[in-house]
Amino acid sequence: MIGVLAPRIGRVRHHAPRRLRIPEHYQTLAGLPAPPVVSLVTPARNAASFLERTLLSVAVQAYPALEYIVQDGGSTDGTREILRRHPDIVTRWESTPDAGQAAALNRAFARTTGEIMGYLNADDILLPGSLHYVARAFAERPDVDVVYGHRILIDENDREIGRWVLPPHDDTALAWSDYIPQETLFWRRRLWECVGGNFDERYDIALDWELLLRFRSVRAQFVRLPRFLGAFRIHGAQKTALRFNSTGRQEMARLRARVAGRAVSRFEAALRTTPYLARHLVHHGLYRLGLVRY
Repeated sequence: MIGVLAPRIGRVRHHAPRRLRIPEHYQTLAGLPAPPVVSLVTPARNAASFLERTLLSVAVQAYPALEYIVQDGGSTDGTREILRRHPDIVTRWESTPDAGQAAALNRAFARTTGEIMGYLNADDILLPGSLHYVARAFAERPDVDVVYGHRILIDENDREIGRWVLPPHDDTALAWSDYIPQETLFWRRRLWECVGGNFDERYDIALDWELLLRFRSVRAQFVRLPRFLGAFRIHGAQKTALRFNSTGRQEMARLRARVAGRAVSRFEAALRTTPYLARHLVHHGLYRLGLVRY
């Protein structure tokens, strides 16, 4: 258990596993007259344990203008067999060796056409109605370039083990740490093309933060949406967990130095993000007390 005054974001287990409960109104699909094409990519490698649940979470979106690509890195564990079973969900898929997640994403996104872009890892899931909600948010705010939402944490058996309730977006905090839940992140193609149209393949763990910092560098407009959009799965074979203390910390240090123009200690980064975490505690407390609903 986590103390009442301890931040939830940045932590991956908040409580004992319990049934995942999703509000009924998430099932209501508020469609648009002319829905924009959403290009969603799932990079995969030996992902058979969870991939089918990821695919089904995309299927229940029932989004009429979805371009969904799975880019598999030459799996040997049955991943391809799962993909062959679901031609009704996946627009197209490919299985070929690659140089890592960033390379797989670049290969897949290079063949997409959608106005809205995002990626969903092969062990995470989208919550019902998320694509409709995101498309409407972009349609109603043409000035907005990037959106993301709150995160639910789940275990190997789809049971909830925590929630990240995030305060409104803070560009200053993003320069010091990445608190944006990747599985809830979507952006406009015009922004993607503006910053080079690719993920930096020199990054393996912090590739999404590196892209977000490029978005920030061109003054992209970010909005945190008032909704839980996705669930991040915690399990023993997770790449982030296995390599965070080695590769992950090194990559984060490089990115902080790039933004600040000097080396930045972990202590300084933590100190700089304290105001953001304090606002998070307020929003989390209001949510826990039932004073706000998402």
